[in-house]
Amino acid sequence: MNPWLLCRRKRPDARLRLYCFPHSGGSAGEFLRWADDLPDVEVWGVQVPGRGTRLDEPSHTRMADLVRAVVTEVDFAGPCAFFGHSLGALVAYEVAVALRDLGRPGPERLLVSAHEAPHRHVRDDTAHRLDQAGLIAAVEEQFGPLPAEVRDDPEWQDMVLGPLRADLTIVADYEYRPTPPLACAITALGGTADTVGEPDLAGWDRHTTGPFALHLFEGGHFYFREHHDDVLRRLAADLAGLLR
Repeated sequence: MNPWLLCRRKRPDARLRLYCFPHSGGSAGEFLRWADDLPDVEVWGVQVPGRGTRLDEPSHTRMADLVRAVVTEVDFAGPCAFFGHSLGALVAYEVAVALRDLGRPGPERLLVSAHEAPHRHVRDDTAHRLDQAGLIAAVEEQFGPLPAEVRDDPEWQDMVLGPLRADLTIVADYEYRPTPPLACAITALGGTADTVGEPDLAGWDRHTTGPFALHLFEGGHFYFREHHDDVLRRLAADLAGLLR
């Protein structure tokens, strides 16, 4: 079994596979439940080192190293689509570019969520350098209070905040390399109350020679948790064209 991939409902006869790349500090497991609402799709989560079932492995701290490891270790069975949320959107894009440059099959649609287009990325060299208290405060300011066991237990803090800090280091280090646009369709999604605004999402249009779509939902950075049914219906509609 490949430790990079998780699947809750195997559908070997599915006409499409959806590979999901999680957000900073997140685990792929959150997206596996989407299989319940996408009956014609086999949903896979990309589980990177330092998360979930791979918690004991060291996390990557550089985008290039992470992408190299993904394309080396994962065979993306086609036809497929990629979904990435926040940092996961950037990782999914870079993996798609790497597969193309290697002459390997990539996604037929790239769904990017709650992250600005790569050329609009602004490097933040401060968040990953915060001490534990500062990082907790920054996380709670954006996402709400952490559970008490995380706030009060240093071991829990290391377990939860360690992978997040590694991902923030990837964000701080990332620098967009101009590259020809992808040929696959791109769909950008986001929340109307998120700091990633519509112009940031619309910028993804520049990175494809194929169709582009933009969908906004009420809510913040994790809009899909607030409007699960609406978002999954939208994803199903966007993927339907690949199922014919």
